[in-house]
Amino acid sequence: MTVTPTFAARLRGLPDPETSPDCYEGVALKRGIAWLVDVTVIAVICALLVPLTAFVGLFFFPMMMMVVGFFYRVATIASGSATWGMRLMAIELRDGEDRPLDTGQALAHTGAYAVSMMIFPLQLVSMAMMLLTPHGQGLGDSILATTALRRRR
Repeated sequence: MTVTPTFAARLRGLPDPETSPDCYEGVALKRGIAWLVDVTVIAVICALLVPLTAFVGLFFFPMMMMVVGFFYRVATIASGSATWGMRLMAIELRDGEDRPLDTGQALAHTGAYAVSMMIFPLQLVSMAMMLLTPHGQGLGDSILATTALRRRR
């Protein structure tokens, strides 16, 4: 018989929101701004790619945004535990042991984000969770035992 660890046990390495509130202060707003920056970066990359597709990419631009965004998020999270927008906003993703996300975790985190974007009510739940949970976790974060924290210098 296997025992599933409790939610708190899965986050045991992270700073406690009650004793270290500064680690989580303003992170939900910063995640929102980081998302806007990332979507802008992805749109610019896609716009630069459109001529390389003989402009056929214009017909598939939303799909191109999804594919380029997926690779962008995996690559940037795997290389520094944050997208460029998150780095600009001085936040980073950490796992339940307070370690940076590795490539596998970056892939899982991006996959969870992609699913929540495809099923919009899940994204609404995720946004509400970021605002209401002690660790500021979205739905994907909660499942993967990850969270966003203010970057430590």
